[in-house]
Amino acid sequence: MKTRRQAMILDLINEHPIETQEELQKRLKESGFNVTQATVSRDIKELRLLKSLSNDGKYRYTSITKSVSDVKGSINGFFNNSVISLKSAQNMVVIKTLSGMAQAVCASIDSMELGGVLGTLAGDDTIFIVAIDTERASSLVIELKKYL
Repeated sequence: MKTRRQAMILDLINEHPIETQEELQKRLKESGFNVTQATVSRDIKELRLLKSLSNDGKYRYTSITKSVSDVKGSINGFFNNSVISLKSAQNMVVIKTLSGMAQAVCASIDSMELGGVLGTLAGDDTIFIVAIDTERASSLVIELKKYL
């Protein structure tokens, strides 16, 4: 639950200019996560969120760039505990996860900023990655299997 909630927080701050913990708590409730202000505060700290000045002159929550070791640790943890299978088909990679874990795993993959990836899409237990070509999709599977 915590992993899914934190993945949702990252999605929310990327999609909306969230200025306060109360606003984040409200958006989480709208997304199906009934949380307290203390939980939101802990999540903000664990995710290392910062408030930064946006173009409109208001402060909003943003995610700091994670170090390579943070990203690898996150990927290793999510993959070891969540991924069931990795396969490619033409220029797509399909990753099957345990139910409810696809968004968290996908957020970790996105944070790696892998080259040759056109986009990712996560459902409840499936992730689709669109690569620039068949060769890149195949190499992504090899690269991601290292985290299993």
